[in-house]
Formats: sequence, C-alpha cells, structure tokens
Amino acid sequence: MASPRSLLATATGGVGAVREHQTTIFERLREIHAKVERHDPVAPSVAIFCCVLALSALGMLVQASHAATTLAPSEFTAELLEQVLFRTGGVVVMLLAARIGTQGVRRYIPALLVVMALLLMLVFVPGVGSQINGSHRWIDLVVVKFQPSELARIVVVLWVADRCTKLGTLVTDWRKGVVPVLGLICFYAGLVAIETDFGGASLLFLCAAATLWIGGAHTRHVVMPLSVAGTSLMVVGFTLIPYIRKRILMFFGAHNNQQVADAKSAIASGDLFGLGYAHGPLRNHGVPYLESDFVFAQVGEELGFFGMLVVIGLFVALLWYGLRLVLSIKDRFDALATFGLMISTCLQGMLHVQIVAGLAPPKGMTLPFLSHGGTSLIVSSLGVGLALGAARRWSTEREQVVTGP
Repeated sequence: MASPRSLLATATGGVGAVREHQTTIFERLREIHAKVERHDPVAPSVAIFCCVLALSALGMLVQASHAATTLAPSEFTAELLEQVLFRTGGVVVMLLAARIGTQGVRRYIPALLVVMALLLMLVFVPGVGSQINGSHRWIDLVVVKFQPSELARIVVVLWVADRCTKLGTLVTDWRKGVVPVLGLICFYAGLVAIETDFGGASLLFLCAAATLWIGGAHTRHVVMPLSVAGTSLMVVGFTLIPYIRKRILMFFGAHNNQQVADAKSAIASGDLFGLGYAHGPLRNHGVPYLESDFVFAQVGEELGFFGMLVVIGLFVALLWYGLRLVLSIKDRFDALATFGLMISTCLQGMLHVQIVAGLAPPKGMTLPFLSHGGTSLIVSSLGVGLALGAARRWSTEREQVVTGP
C-alpha cells in the first residue's frame, strides 16, 4: 500500500510523480477548430441545404394553417398556390445562386452598389415607391412588390468582404482601411433608416460590421463605431420619430403593446406541445401580422415549446454548419462573403425571436424561410445559395488538385 507521503508527492507533482494534464477551454476550442478546418465543405453545405429545406417546409405548413383559418375558401386556394410558387422559387434561386457563387458576382459588386443606392432612393418616388403604415420601404412594379433594403444587405456584405480582401494588411489601419469601409456601410444603413426602417438599418450595419471585424479590423475599430452608431440611431429615433419613441417606451414598460402581449399569450397558451395544428385562436382575436412579423408566436401557439425548439434548433444548426463551412473554405474573399451571408440570415432569425418574445423593442422583422413575404424568402435563399456556391467552387478545385489534370 502506498504511503501518505508518496500519495502526496503524486498529487502535488513531486519527484517521480506523473502529473495529470488539465485541459483548458482554449485547448478544446483549438481542437474543435482543427477538426472543423479538416472538413470538406461538401458536408456542411449539404447540412445547410437540408436545414433550409426543413425551415421552408415548416414555413409552408404554418402559412397554410394561417390561411385556412383566416381566409375564405376561394382566397385560401390562391394563397396556397402563391406560397407553393414562392417556396419553389426560393429553392430554384438558391440552386442557381449556388451555381454562380460569390466569385461569379464579385466583378459586378461596384455596379450592384450603385443599383442598390438608386433602388433605396426610388422608394420615395411617387408611382414607384409604395408607402405602407407610414414607411417607404417597398418598390411596386405592378407585377411584383419588394423591399430593396433586404437585397442591399447582401450587396453591402459582399462589398465589405471584397474590400477587406483587397486591403490586405491595411484593413487594420483606422484611417486608410476602416474609415472608408465604415463610411459606405453608414451611407447604406442611413438610406434604409430614413425609409423609416431602423431595424433593417441596424441589421445591415451589424452584418457588415461583423464581416469587417472577421476580415481583420481591430476590435476597438469596430466596437467603438458600432456603439456610437447604435446610440445615435436610438437618440435620433427617440427624439424625432414618434413611433420609434413609442416602441422604445413600450420595451421599457412605459406603454403597453397589445400586439406583443397577445404574441406572448399565444406562446404561453401552446404549453409543451401546442394547441394543435391549425387550432390557434389568437390569429383571429388579437395578433395582426401573425403570419409574418410574429410568425414565431404562431409556431408557439400551435406546436408549443417543442415546435419553437425545433425552429431555434434549425437556426442554430444553420449557424453551426455555416461557421464550419467558412472554416473549410481557403479563399479569403469566399470565406468572408460566406460568413457575412450566413450571419445575415441567422441574425435576422435571432432578432425575430427576440422581438416576439419581448426581449427587443417591437419591430417588423420577418423570420427567414417561415414568414409570409416573397422578398424575405427569395433574398434569404439567394444569400444562402451564394454561400453554398463558394463551397462548391472550393470543393471542385480541391478535387481537380487531388485527381490531377
């Protein structure tokens, strides 16, 4: 039997002792990073595609449920057909974008920036722009109505990725690298904000700034402008725009928002497994835009806590596999663009859930792939498709290197 002294020596790492190595969290993270980097981009790409299909299919069921209980039979058929066409179109757009990839649109980014600036200004032109609930966010071309701010977010993210790649080490320089990039980001965020769409402007700024930070900018160069811009937007909105002031006061409890209160009631009524598919009563008695800006509340009401976990889980999986995809791509521009595009979709989903749950001020924010609305669905599909295209290009080049000419 070992003596107390020898046991003490072993425990304290004395002479002749074999000391057990304590693994730190940083070593674990390095191990995960190394495993992810060795992955072929095909595996996370397939997982992302499956997550999107699952979210879109679930969205189809939710929209059909809402239409069946709120519309007349003749209108229901038309709505169902529209949803089928939009969701099929989303898959087609995603597959076409995957064929093109981020490199396929890279040369057109400067032209696309100009086009997006013009479209964001056209929302104020009578006869072209469409005003809804006091906001100028839509362009109405008779056959189609869309929000250019959704598409602008993708274009700005692609430009930031391209600019960071071209700047190289200068991306760490405040005056030559960061300021010009932040200036363009603020310009487009400002165009979206004056529509008025402070939520869309904030989302655009966050996604572009995150891409800039991942692209190599110092943390202080990103966090400081982000804090200043966020505070300035809140102060300006609270001071000059009545509905922004009202929503901020609602968030802090100074005013009651019946829409948010009813959305919480819908979620609470669902309990663990929901009231049942197409059995939620609150869509007819209190929650407007339940099929779009508050669709997560409908999921909670009909499918309960379990249904909400499925939706959140799919978005977490989308983020996880998106990050694995980024680390699997060796080209700097493709990796940065993929990061920005994936974080754009996932961050929008996170904000929607927070708003519906009352964790963020009320704001019209759709849930990608689930909400009613063609612009959000098509643009989200386009963003994910371009990211998948970056992986497809790298995987093809890798196969050519392995197999030879």
